[in-house]
Amino acid sequence: MQNSEAMALSAALLAVAGELTQRINDGVVARGFEGVRPAHGFAFARLAPDGATVTDLAAHLGVTKQAASQLVEEMVRKGYVERRPHPDDARARLVVLTGRGWGCTRAAEEAAAEAVREWGDALGEREVRALGEQLLRIAPRGPIRPAW
Repeated sequence: MQNSEAMALSAALLAVAGELTQRINDGVVARGFEGVRPAHGFAFARLAPDGATVTDLAAHLGVTKQAASQLVEEMVRKGYVERRPHPDDARARLVVLTGRGWGCTRAAEEAAAEAVREWGDALGEREVRALGEQLLRIAPRGPIRPAW
């Protein structure tokens, strides 16, 4: 593959990822979850299903502990998460999704499904499934981080 072809493929993948992120966020907002932004969704992915410490969340997002702490404080104010005593470490606090946070997560799943269904309309369901399988073969393992 020529450099120009590789660059075009890279640009297309980045454009699709950016559009998907925006579509999911727009879908969440349209479902009544005001005040959310894509960074919240990336945090929710780490907090579900069992919660996490601020330190865990910082590592997942690739940010400082202070930045993760500010994000958690914002999500607490908006009612999406709460802090609880850590079951295994008396010095730590566990950040967990509230009912509102879980509702927001379900709304994100619905919005993602809508976006992917549209890919099926454009490419055909079989092609979308094949694309998914191919992307899973090359996708890095580990957290999906926002592009800050």
